[in-house]
Amino acid sequence: MVSAAPVHKFYVSITKIEYVKEKSSLQIITKIFTDDIEDALQQRYNSSISLDTKKKTAEADENLKNYILQKINIKVNGKLVKLDYIGKEYDADMLVAYIEVKDVKELKTIEIENKVLMEMFPEQQNIIHLKTPKSRRSLILDRDEPKGKLDFN
Repeated sequence: MVSAAPVHKFYVSITKIEYVKEKSSLQIITKIFTDDIEDALQQRYNSSISLDTKKKTAEADENLKNYILQKINIKVNGKLVKLDYIGKEYDADMLVAYIEVKDVKELKTIEIENKVLMEMFPEQQNIIHLKTPKSRRSLILDRDEPKGKLDFN
């Protein structure tokens, strides 16, 4: 008999933000484990919510959108910006959500708050990768520090 060590589940999301100067926009892709986000939606909205692609509903999609938009806030150059939720797809065991911020003429500073799943899992880490035409920077956000600021001056 083979004894298996207990599986240690890690709780992480990865968000890629790219500043596309020609389009004056921030293009955001956030990846979250599907089972974790489903647990959060069930706890918050409705215990029967399923993100299973065969059982998904418009209500589940709307709850997902609302959840993500409540948990992620971005300030550009000190001002809170509007996030446009474009949609989502599934990739293996990950949910991939697409968001855009329009009308970003200049990126001097960006402040990102990402509290996705932090109410569910104390050890949740939300990793942010930011790419601009001139640089690449990263932040690791957690329950103790759910916000981070990057300065490009």
